[in-house]
Amino acid sequence: MNEGDASTGRRPGKVTLQDVADEAGVHPSTVSRALDPDRNGRVKESTRELVVEVARRLGYRPDMVARGLQSGRTGTVGVVVADLGNTFVTPLLHGVAAAIETSHMLSVVAESQDDHDRLAGILDHLLSRRVDGMIVLAARTGDQQALEEVNRSVPVVLASRPLEDTPLCQVTHDNERGGRLVAEHLQALGHRRVAQLEGPSDVLNFPRRALGFRSVVSAHGLAEIEVPGRADRPSLEEGRRLMGLLLETSPEVPTAVFAHNDLMALGALAVLRERGVRVPDDISLVGYNDMPLVAHVAPPLSTVRYDSFAVGRWAGERLLGTIRGEGCDDVVLDPVLVPRGSSRRIG
Repeated sequence: MNEGDASTGRRPGKVTLQDVADEAGVHPSTVSRALDPDRNGRVKESTRELVVEVARRLGYRPDMVARGLQSGRTGTVGVVVADLGNTFVTPLLHGVAAAIETSHMLSVVAESQDDHDRLAGILDHLLSRRVDGMIVLAARTGDQQALEEVNRSVPVVLASRPLEDTPLCQVTHDNERGGRLVAEHLQALGHRRVAQLEGPSDVLNFPRRALGFRSVVSAHGLAEIEVPGRADRPSLEEGRRLMGLLLETSPEVPTAVFAHNDLMALGALAVLRERGVRVPDDISLVGYNDMPLVAHVAPPLSTVRYDSFAVGRWAGERLLGTIRGEGCDDVVLDPVLVPRGSSRRIG
């Protein structure tokens, strides 16, 4: 025989809103309002405190699906990243969570692996889950149409990776200025022969970094050693490959190399070590992003700080504003050069 809960008279099983109402001696609609952050101001404080205490004691959990059907929202945000293994991403996800949790929302994270078809499938899946909006950190130029179509159904905010001429709200970095900072740093250290390990051309951060770098190289009459090819993905492996190509094909070795992100810089550093090239004594090396732990490699990596936590926080705040119908202004963060032991003065 199933005797139920003798202390409360409730039937065993999932605690319902009616159970909380019965135990607190109030109407179910009062419980609903008291436990809803957007409406609890309509309930007398003493009643609200009683309902919260009873709900906690009984172990009541609101039915988010039912609440979503009533409000038209699910309290979830889709977040799409290119590579969960990239440590640049972790603080960014923390920033998103810090922003959206203030509105009692939860993120659902998916990884595109920098593949267009995979991204398209993720977008469709998140729409079918009825997320309230999306933050996309994996955009490449070929994804623009798909992302703009999704934006007609739910708000989309691009973070980290920009697109040209798009109505989508964006939280990005002044990548061109960042590239200039690297070139100015190397020029001030006396370097006259430099090279770039370039990221994919369809991720606009990288062409913009290259443009800024080359503008300073040209203005100061420096020689840029050409690297045959560019990275397919901004990865450790691609940094290794491009650094190897540079050493094998260039008749004149540069005295400084700018890798378009820290992962590529670390791949390049590994190749230089393997071939007995000393950093920074033989070649100075500069990355981009200031990922966690790059200050602790040997030598510590000179880089450009790109505050990924701030990117995530701004993206979360911008998405919440868009969901509330407040509109969205783009955010462009300023780069900061962080010189460390991997770059030094020559001559």
